[in-house]
Amino acid sequence: MSINWVMLSSDSRGFTPLPGEQHLYSSPPRTSLVLKSLASYPGNEPFSADSTSGTVHLTNRRVIYLPATPNDRLQSFACPILNLHDTHVEAPWFGANIWTALVQPVPGGGIPAHLPALELKMTFKDGGAFDLHSTFERIKERLLQAVDVAQMASGGEQGVDMGNVNLDELPAYEASPTSPLVSVGAPQRREEPVEPPSERPPGYEEVQRESVAEDLERRLRASG
Repeated sequence: MSINWVMLSSDSRGFTPLPGEQHLYSSPPRTSLVLKSLASYPGNEPFSADSTSGTVHLTNRRVIYLPATPNDRLQSFACPILNLHDTHVEAPWFGANIWTALVQPVPGGGIPAHLPALELKMTFKDGGAFDLHSTFERIKERLLQAVDVAQMASGGEQGVDMGNVNLDELPAYEASPTSPLVSVGAPQRREEPVEPPSERPPGYEEVQRESVAEDLERRLRASG
């Protein structure tokens, strides 16, 4: 994960793709982002960045967020798909759906080195959270399969060209300017209200995220 390192462009999507990068999804433009350090690291200097409105782009390699109004702290956000963990959609009784994840920073990505993971929340004010999540999970599954094959061949993840992983021609998705909840090529319909999941035990999410963050920290120490 990195901030302010996306190569911007003047085209309709606003960013320059990496070699072999395929664009698969764009959210409606009123999607907000909050990125912050976890509460489980109170002794370290906290980190946070946010934007009240912007667009999320999903490719076969990364998740990109471009704020509608860049600020000194956040001009762009990007994260490789395999650096996003514990991803899920929160569907509150009232308000917009929220896509949440734990993100693992990449070296030199503009995040303090003492933070092994941060919490990411993107609020889809005009819908699209489940569109993003379903496509993201399909891509991540294919990438993990490619990594497993490479590891069995003793090449490790470094031997995988993420831009050439077969995605079975996943369809590209573009938000319609008149109805942001329409998928290209599909019959026009509005996103039906989703029944919120049953309540989890108090403190469940915090314990889950701390567990994932601790696992990431152990991996970083082992690889160092």
